[in-house]
Amino acid sequence: MKNRIDEAFKNKPIFMPYFPLGYPDLETSIDVIEALATPALAGGARENGADLIEVGLSFSDPLADGPVIQQATQVALEKGITVKKSLAAVAELRKRGVTIPLILMGYFNPMLAYGLEKFISDAMDAGADGFIVPDLPPEESEEFEAALIASAGDREPLPLIQMLAPTSPNERMESIARNAKGFIYLVSVTGVTGARTAISDGLGDLINRVREHTSVPVCVGFGIGTPEQAAQVGALADGVIVGSACVKTIGASEKPIEAAKQFAAEFRSAINETTHDHKLQF
Repeated sequence: MKNRIDEAFKNKPIFMPYFPLGYPDLETSIDVIEALATPALAGGARENGADLIEVGLSFSDPLADGPVIQQATQVALEKGITVKKSLAAVAELRKRGVTIPLILMGYFNPMLAYGLEKFISDAMDAGADGFIVPDLPPEESEEFEAALIASAGDREPLPLIQMLAPTSPNERMESIARNAKGFIYLVSVTGVTGARTAISDGLGDLINRVREHTSVPVCVGFGIGTPEQAAQVGALADGVIVGSACVKTIGASEKPIEAAKQFAAEFRSAINETTHDHKLQF
């Protein structure tokens, strides 16, 4: 089977929004993710939809997440979202013709409770393309990595996407980057998720430090709240991850599907301009 992640990164920088399944309810969240993947407008050579989507699996104690995502995942849990329903939703998105990569972002405990190999195997069958597990550092991921291989059988194991932060020591950064698969999720700021007012001055240097040790794409998340900030990050990184701003904008709208399409169009358009300007400069 074609590797959807590699395909997505053929046109860089990519736009990667995050949205949790089950918020504000399960059916709406499926519609929203479908809308984020579907361009609201056709523009130039690239369409104005997401290139890859981080699909949120809700958990009662989301340590890496700020108040916007915490509140959304709490609503999802109160509405009865489960891992099983989330995987069924991914399968439904594939049935609806969503072809871009869908990366499952969630915490380790619910996966463990489901049964690690079963969770990974069921996620593969549903059409997931990889996993982001913020509370599972590489030093403790041996069990997960073994389950990825065991669940794959004769298929290519799905990647466990690793996260790096500005505080990562050089040796650790080198080790994680050297062994990275899929792409690297580079946290642009210290702290939890949530939009910030400005992009860190040292972001370019941080990206270059990571790139010294890996050939996989480097994507930046945490703190990107506006199309302008997305454009700034897109000029430096291989991908732009937008979580809290996406959840907040769509969650506050009376017409979440339309809001999702508009959100994707605005961010994708800003990143497209960056790509165009970048090509003109070089």
